[in-house]
Amino acid sequence: MQLSPAHHDERLTAPRSWWGIAVLIGLACALMLLPLGTLPLLAGLVGGAGLAGLLVSSYGSARVRVVNGALAAGEARIPVTALGDPEVLDAEESRAWRTYKADTRAFMLMRSYVPTAVRVEVTDPADPTPYVYVSTREPEALRAAILAAKG
Repeated sequence: MQLSPAHHDERLTAPRSWWGIAVLIGLACALMLLPLGTLPLLAGLVGGAGLAGLLVSSYGSARVRVVNGALAAGEARIPVTALGDPEVLDAEESRAWRTYKADTRAFMLMRSYVPTAVRVEVTDPADPTPYVYVSTREPEALRAAILAAKG
């Protein structure tokens, strides 16, 4: 199936190193239960790694899509007709917009492990949100999809 240029779909997954940390947390839980025997040791290993893995997967599974004339970033759904022109942000500009340039009224889907982003002004006068900031590993593709969806 060929996707239209107005379509973009990306999942912002956590880095592999975070999964290694989850396993190490499970190992730490198991070592704390070592004096109680083998069965509690295994339960601590599986339970600790499972809980840490669940936390990593739930946080690291944000989805960014442009589909059916809307930008869907995490839980937000914004029609592209209510958006201005998207601005691609490199790592340095992304950091600036996440910190000292940030507006508390803005919608921000940030992931610190994704260095690049796209910022799009909200042009709807009824919406108090000044802009949308979305972390993305493919900023040019996201920009192109938003522009294509606008027509």
